[in-house]
Amino acid sequence: MTRAINEGVRIDIGELAPLFYAAFEDFLGQEADNITNGTSEQNLCGRLAMLLDRQRQEVGLVGYFVDTEYNRNGGKVKTIIGEVAQTITIRCDIIVHSRGTIFAQDNLLVVEMKRSNHTASEKNKDRVRLRAMTKQTYDDVWSADRKTFPEHVCGYVVGYYLELNRRARRFLVEEYAGGQQTGSAEVTF
Repeated sequence: MTRAINEGVRIDIGELAPLFYAAFEDFLGQEADNITNGTSEQNLCGRLAMLLDRQRQEVGLVGYFVDTEYNRNGGKVKTIIGEVAQTITIRCDIIVHSRGTIFAQDNLLVVEMKRSNHTASEKNKDRVRLRAMTKQTYDDVWSADRKTFPEHVCGYVVGYYLELNRRARRFLVEEYAGGQQTGSAEVTF
């Protein structure tokens, strides 16, 4: 999949899903003790991000970065439009993006992680975020010059919601694309 920054070939879910699952499998194998010890979500996301970055490099995906707790969009705080048309500021657990340098396809992959003991409301916030971020556009509105990013974050090819039940040694993995949940599986470790 080696891609040059200016090549202009779109990266699709068929290429990103294997990248994610390879990193996730490595994460479960290498970090099982860390996961079951009750380590913070931030630490777990950082460890997964490192493995995602390694996979990104191995498949030759150039011009993209794997960032944790990222909250900027062209120097401004990232926002999405929520389910009731309100503007919501966001800070993503993990994203794979070009940091605004590849206009044709800046946003590739987003991951949100929660523990199973969080409230349903908190879990739903992550799911709303993933639906919004994987929409292609908000009402098909783009700048006329095609060089100015939309005001709100969108256009991620794929998103993953990871819900950890550490006692059962299990993750619920939900996949999001096109603004909708497209799949779900339980993964034990």
